[in-house]
Amino acid sequence: FLWVHEYKQRRYNATGGCGNMQEQETQQESLPGTHNISLDQDGFLLDPHSWNKQMARIIAEHDEIGPLGPDHWSVIYYLREHHLTYGSLPPMAQVCRTAHLGQYAVHWLFGGCRSAWRIAGLPNPGDEALTYMS
Repeated sequence: FLWVHEYKQRRYNATGGCGNMQEQETQQESLPGTHNISLDQDGFLLDPHSWNKQMARIIAEHDEIGPLGPDHWSVIYYLREHHLTYGSLPPMAQVCRTAHLGQYAVHWLFGGCRSAWRIAGLPNPGDEALTYMS
């Protein structure tokens, strides 16, 4: 039911001067009967404000995480709240401690920090943060 379409999206590069276009590869996922989910080239939601629980379930299914249980949702909501409040990625040990989970629960539940961040519908944290998420 889930399929992935890759396409090239042309964006104006403001730093390159008038008429200079830069290609940026993005992905768009869609599920029949629902809206499209637009992701950047690293798989992060392009518009974090459009996130909802259904999107989280779709991304988790695509990432082969399995059904999202109460522990998953505790981590997801904490990540979203922390990012919307502070604009940053919290230490995963802090996430686990706040959710009353084991120290490595994010890795056990999501397979890694990057997947948890994506399922939480948060924007691409940047290259430096991505290196720590892997």
